[in-house]
Amino acid sequence: MKSQDIRNTFLEFFKKKQHQIVPSAPMVLKNDPTLMFVNSGMAPFKEYFLGNSKPKSNRISDTQKCLRVSGKHNDLEEVGYDTYHHTLFEMLGNWSFGDYFKKEAIAWAWELLTEVYGIDKDILYVTVFEGSDDKDNLKMDTEAYDIWKQYIAEDRILKGNKKDNFWEMGEQGPCGPCSEIHVDIRSAEEKEKVDGKSLVNMDHPQVVEIWNLVFMQYNRKANGSLENLPNKHIDTGMGFERLCMVLQDVKSNYDTDVFTPIIREIETITNSDYGKDNEIDIAIRVISDHVRAVAFSIADGQLPSNTGAGYVIRRILRRAIRYGFTFLDTKEPFIYRLVDVLSKKMGKAFPELKAQKHLIENVIKEEEASFLKTLEQGLILLNRIVEESNGDTISGEKAFELYDTYGFPIDLTALILSEKNLKLDHKGFEKHLQEQKNRSRKAGEMSTDDWTVLINDTEQEFVGYDILEAKVKITKYRKITSKKDGEMYQLVFNLTPFYAEGGGQVGDKGYLQDTHGDVVYIVDTKKENNEIIHFTKNLPDHLEEVFEAVVDQKQRHRTECNHTATHLLHQALREILGEHVEQKGSAVHSKYLRFDFSHFSKLTVEQLRDVENFVNARIEGKLSLEENRSVPMETAIEDGAMALFGEKYGDTVRTIKFGQSIELCGGTHVNNTSDIWHFKIRSEGAVASGIRRIEAITNDAVKDFYFENNRAYFEMKDMLNNAQEPVKALQSLQEENNDLKKQVEQLLKDKAKNLKGDLENEISEVNGVQFLAKKVDLDAGGIKDLCFELGQNTDNLFLLFGSQANGKAILSCYISKELVASKGFNAGTIVRKLGKYIQGGGGGQPFFATAGGKNPDGINAALNAVKSYIE
Repeated sequence: MKSQDIRNTFLEFFKKKQHQIVPSAPMVLKNDPTLMFVNSGMAPFKEYFLGNSKPKSNRISDTQKCLRVSGKHNDLEEVGYDTYHHTLFEMLGNWSFGDYFKKEAIAWAWELLTEVYGIDKDILYVTVFEGSDDKDNLKMDTEAYDIWKQYIAEDRILKGNKKDNFWEMGEQGPCGPCSEIHVDIRSAEEKEKVDGKSLVNMDHPQVVEIWNLVFMQYNRKANGSLENLPNKHIDTGMGFERLCMVLQDVKSNYDTDVFTPIIREIETITNSDYGKDNEIDIAIRVISDHVRAVAFSIADGQLPSNTGAGYVIRRILRRAIRYGFTFLDTKEPFIYRLVDVLSKKMGKAFPELKAQKHLIENVIKEEEASFLKTLEQGLILLNRIVEESNGDTISGEKAFELYDTYGFPIDLTALILSEKNLKLDHKGFEKHLQEQKNRSRKAGEMSTDDWTVLINDTEQEFVGYDILEAKVKITKYRKITSKKDGEMYQLVFNLTPFYAEGGGQVGDKGYLQDTHGDVVYIVDTKKENNEIIHFTKNLPDHLEEVFEAVVDQKQRHRTECNHTATHLLHQALREILGEHVEQKGSAVHSKYLRFDFSHFSKLTVEQLRDVENFVNARIEGKLSLEENRSVPMETAIEDGAMALFGEKYGDTVRTIKFGQSIELCGGTHVNNTSDIWHFKIRSEGAVASGIRRIEAITNDAVKDFYFENNRAYFEMKDMLNNAQEPVKALQSLQEENNDLKKQVEQLLKDKAKNLKGDLENEISEVNGVQFLAKKVDLDAGGIKDLCFELGQNTDNLFLLFGSQANGKAILSCYISKELVASKGFNAGTIVRKLGKYIQGGGGGQPFFATAGGKNPDGINAALNAVKSYIE
């Protein structure tokens, strides 16, 4: 059975069981502070399990793209070395929200596996929770055990501990016992030797878990205790790739048709063979897995970067590049060429891959080229570390600096050192790595108390599209503590005019006032699990009273101006540059806006001017807002509204229209474009290959911009003695300055020539080397000219000159090429070592190199120390 058919069969089965089939949610999460990526099938449904929202149906089924690379669920380092772990994987799942429970979940799982897919029941094992004697003091899940006895022999029902058979989505929240279904696909001979039950949950590559049935019946509180959930839920997850392995009768996920087309393409591109060499096999598995993770992330709108989720994606891609570089001898970008095969294989199930194919290819190609340069530079730096080290062990601190500052992989460092018969101080490296992790963890540490519920009201209402002040009640609150912000409180209201951060727009600020006149300031508003949460520094005194919730009107208006301007900007770019332009991200603040979009080249001055004029024409056109808050998704698309990849939309959507601009949007906007006043682009540049970024301002920020420019203009004009034509006066000054620079350069050259004769008389012979170390009053260019002129007249010459200017020190070393060849001197190595005297560093070629530093007082010590190299 082909993978496409396996996926379709699963969904059709649960459709017949009255489940609503929903598409995979974007893998990159935007409104969940606890997760960067969807790491399990249940993650997109947390709001339903928590009771914050009501699902479309009490029964849902889907195939969800998931990523596990960080945090509690982290499979990254295992990927490639075994045959069944992945970074990106599909999770087939069926869900019940307060509807059916264990009986149906178990019965349907067994029916699908054994009757529909036809898996032999004699190769299956199931596990149930054995109970725990810890503080939770949970009893064995006898209910699940008794149900399983109806389908499978009792000797195949295994009791599992809390680690394997009690599922928790985090330190807090819904949880419960689970039943895992395992499959044993070993040969008959192997089964005779070792009983399969002894290999369950023992990391055997052919005795693996394929389906986990989680029975959500508890809630884990902040203090660690458990309480019963008001409604019991079912959360199941079946690993798609592992299921394909079983049904296609192969021994590895990588031998299924999910991966074989990618592996064949890697073999072709790299001229390598899969299945003949273990190291090559690992590299090919790593690359075939990682390209999927990176491609899906980019398609969902997450580009590689140096922070947050973007850093995780860059790390995955660089791991793939590194394995290709080391084991497949790839020195040019090639991973981007796999995207075509991937989109053909999975594009039908996940259309975003086809739609974003060219962007994915461009981004990966540029990342590959950049990291390959990093690897080349890292090799140079590593060689330098080796040259400067004493003994046969390279310090962990140096290796960590190479890893942390330059992104050079530690395993590659260890491999190269071993080839040079050198050792790496692994303990030292791990020490520095752990210290960095501890610093990072402490900076992001946050403790969260349980919610204190004042009113049982799950239907929170947002009224902020229409009003900025409202009478509200606090339904619940909790305290959070972090190193960054200290103690803060999160408040939830029954209704709120405060817009929560989302869609690129920042959250509202404002205040809460009680009937006594006491005020609590709301410093931010965010959304978590579909609840609008208001952040305050302190808790109101009279929690159960009615409050006046007031949004900061000025900040909201400025933010609305910028948000509407992004829509007009998007329209302008598509009109002027072409319809290939798509929004790839935005940040809408009260002071500025940032807009990322797909385009292949830098915008010209004329194009930027045309874009500004286009937007300002719509502002001057006084276009009124046309808002529709509940439009069927299909109707909105037919009307021309633009949907963004990586965004999660419901069956009904909100559309925002200004003239011919129409977009799906949940943000706040001005009532008329004239409210924006004016639009001004501040900068335009590249974010990644094929992605450009415009930063712009509107309204009051434009007024401030022109005021500041006007002030600077008159200051400059005053400095130019109130010249009538300041631009011409400035050009004249520049020309005069250039002439003076040339005169100074000539004077320095003349000075060096005059100095040459004096210095030639100071050269002395030391061990057959013509040697001079001296401090001179020249700049770096003058010193270089002087060195080479002296070198033309003197053989076997070794020079070190020191100089200082503007509080900085310079060391320049010149060594005749015959000395480099005969005695192995290296000017680059010497200045690097002497750089410590001037608190700096440098390098260059064996015959000429320079070092710079911030301690001119160390020049004399360096001049005295250099003689030891030739004595």
